[in-house]
Amino acid sequence: MIEDKDQSRTHISQLGEFGLIDHLTKNFKITNKSTVRGIGDDAAVLDFKDNQLVVTTDLLVEGVHFDLSYMPLKHLGYKSVIVNLSDVYAMNAKATQITVSIAVSNRFPVEALEELYQGIETAAKLYKVDVVGGDTTSSTSGLLISVTAIGELESKDVVYRSGAKPNDLMIVTGDIGGAYLGLQVLEREKEVFNVNPQNQPDLDSYTYIIERQLKPEARKDIVELLKVLEVKPTSMIDISDGLSSEILHLCKQSKVGCDLYENKIPLDPQVISTCEEFDIDSTTVALNGGEDYELLFTINQKDYDKIKGNPNFTVIGFMREESAGVHLITRAEEKISIKAQGWNALNN
Repeated sequence: MIEDKDQSRTHISQLGEFGLIDHLTKNFKITNKSTVRGIGDDAAVLDFKDNQLVVTTDLLVEGVHFDLSYMPLKHLGYKSVIVNLSDVYAMNAKATQITVSIAVSNRFPVEALEELYQGIETAAKLYKVDVVGGDTTSSTSGLLISVTAIGELESKDVVYRSGAKPNDLMIVTGDIGGAYLGLQVLEREKEVFNVNPQNQPDLDSYTYIIERQLKPEARKDIVELLKVLEVKPTSMIDISDGLSSEILHLCKQSKVGCDLYENKIPLDPQVISTCEEFDIDSTTVALNGGEDYELLFTINQKDYDKIKGNPNFTVIGFMREESAGVHLITRAEEKISIKAQGWNALNN
């Protein structure tokens, strides 16, 4: 729920559509040379010269993708940018511009939208992307946010989902499963609060996994690191819908199979302890949780020495011929077919 901190609320109608856009975007600065014209005209003007353009978009809907009872608006603005930038980085590209469109009901005062846009501004500054346009309109069903992200790269650097080959190594960045468990903790505490509003949750022991849910980070650093290491992945995808779904996407697009080793999946200690508390299998969480926004990629084995020992990377398996299928090799060395059970917004 959105609560007034004081009695001063500015109704959106006092500013009007264009006045609201001007008000919310007045602090956005242009930082990329490819941005010729940003907000303020009928369309943005971008100049990428000899580079290729990548474009991606995501829609976040209140009640489906986020719950404002525990998602601060500033965090939501930040996250709405991050989920799009992650897709740009998954192409091995540099993110350069975003557009932001919102549909909002009249229960939101201007001050609430200011918080949302503060989060957007923070993400834009941190990731060095320009906000170059967007739209606002009314909504009868809460808040909707649509962000489009634009990036650039040289044609020789682009990485698709379709380039993996048998015997390539499968690598994941960071650790997996934290975002899903953070959501479980927040949902549990919401239920407790609904029963007893006087009860204040103690979330100190869940700091990492809650941050993974409310304020995720896109792996811009990985794209930069791979260039430094002179490693070009053969295929790449971001982990937004669960590790199992993303592995199946890679295998389908590349027409390969794979063996994923359960004992190689990187898990944070807080993920392991919270799984024990909730009596959930940690491998199930890692495979199906989603919203981690790490990168899953494959490399030729000749590049292994370049990434070996780097704390950002974990080799979790290898690619096989398509006929071999897609399998999880358990700790007991059993072979189990991997099926996608990750996040599907259309099933909610």
